[in-house]
Amino acid sequence: MSALIESTRLSVLDRSRIREGHDEPAALRDTVRLAQELEALGYHRFWVSEHHSVPGVAGSAPTVLAAAVAAATSTIRVGTGGVMLPNHQPLVVAEQFGVLEALFPGRIDMGLGRSVGFTDGIRKALGRGKQDAEDFAGQLEELLGWFDGRQTAHPQVHARPAEGLRVPPYLLATGEGAQIAAAAGLPLVIGDIRGRDRMLAAIDGYRRDFRPSSWSERPYVVVSGTVVVSATEREAHRLLMPEAWSLAYSRTHGVFPPLSPPERIDALTMTARERQFYESGLAGHIAGTEEQVTDALEAVVKDSGADEVLVTTSTYDREALLDSFRRLARIAGLTSANA
Repeated sequence: MSALIESTRLSVLDRSRIREGHDEPAALRDTVRLAQELEALGYHRFWVSEHHSVPGVAGSAPTVLAAAVAAATSTIRVGTGGVMLPNHQPLVVAEQFGVLEALFPGRIDMGLGRSVGFTDGIRKALGRGKQDAEDFAGQLEELLGWFDGRQTAHPQVHARPAEGLRVPPYLLATGEGAQIAAAAGLPLVIGDIRGRDRMLAAIDGYRRDFRPSSWSERPYVVVSGTVVVSATEREAHRLLMPEAWSLAYSRTHGVFPPLSPPERIDALTMTARERQFYESGLAGHIAGTEEQVTDALEAVVKDSGADEVLVTTSTYDREALLDSFRRLARIAGLTSANA
């Protein structure tokens, strides 16, 4: 158990990754089941993500999936990491989160990102273009205005049932996005922990430029990234392999595939370029035994001054993933894990 980590909130983002031999509905059910397990372990919040037309990810409608997660749990906070605001009309996003908050009061988080679909075809299907992310600050201001009744873009229009409700907003960002979070006075969710210097520089800028708002009186920093805890270093390494290979394949073939089991990856003959991306995908994460992860995670929290850690680990073996979360809960001294 670590006193520093124990004083830091611990949360999880699950991207509903599809696994070889398992279909997309199974991935969504896995996400709901994981949320239930993490609630029992005492994790603070559980978020789901938004990806469109990605063969390896089933989570395309985060507010719908968040509703399923919230309905299957009772105490853990539930939200999105995140809804990509440029893909949607702010009014519709406000209405969706208003419905979630009305159904599950006091448990809903509104995590927001500024990405648009990652190919021209996806952006066209969404009715969006690259330029739609350029006015993210304006879209964000309009969205928040639907909740507090201050939006002026559409007079005499009201977001029902969102208006008057308080759904905590969080901004997923790096670089410029951190500046937008500071100017808007919103909590910041920032990753990846592998890019430590860049992450710390963005956090410093965010804290320096933060302007208190009705949503947050002080800066609040959530650092995110892959954290894997196993009985041995080798087991932790094997948990990293499926995501690393999926990333390498996407970089070399343009398609983000389902997760493969480590034994199949071991048998692959990779090209030099594939191997380069694969080795890069394995590097820099927090992974190892409980003692090793405790030291590494303490360093991240100390250096960043993070208020919270959002774990984004994906792997093929869901039972091993759950075991990793159990071990991490023990490191953090979560009450249910200790019991």
